[in-house]
Amino acid sequence: MTDDDLTTRPGRTRPADAALPEHEVRTALLELLAEVGTVTATEAAARLGYSSGLCSFHLRQLARHGLIEEAPHRGGRARPWRLTRRDSAPGTSEEEAFGNLARGLEDESWQRWLTQRDGAPAEWRHDEAFSAVAYLTPEEMRRVADAVRRALAPYQDREQRPLARPDGARPVALITRLFPLLSEGAGEGEVE
Repeated sequence: MTDDDLTTRPGRTRPADAALPEHEVRTALLELLAEVGTVTATEAAARLGYSSGLCSFHLRQLARHGLIEEAPHRGGRARPWRLTRRDSAPGTSEEEAFGNLARGLEDESWQRWLTQRDGAPAEWRHDEAFSAVAYLTPEEMRRVADAVRRALAPYQDREQRPLARPDGARPVALITRLFPLLSEGAGEGEVE
């Protein structure tokens, strides 16, 4: 039993902004939901490598805090979950809201790496973080993004196919953000 179980009565949800302690399994579940849309505890366990009981427990914790909700389903014992559908700011699409969530999870994972890197095995203590500024047209920016996607494509099926992973392989965050730099106080349509 956790503090969450003691402070939240069954059937009640907390507001989404209520403090929920960071946890590796919950972060992985949120990332998975952002990627695939809906998932059951059994499906999450198969994809993430945790037990279905552990995934079920953390899915319920996320629901109690209002971060996820049960997805519509056709009876049976399977209980699919999805990210909570919230009314977003005017002009914000559901795709943008999921993108914002994903970027928040990426930032959280990066901060966790920075604080725990010294405890990682020696061969994993180095990261390959880098950034660059390039002057591109919108079409060139799309081509760069496509080139990055093509470079990563040979490795992406390893999540669903554990036997395809070479010995010593671990999950590695691959984050690329391409966006135009805006000048300070830029007006609508102005870029650097």
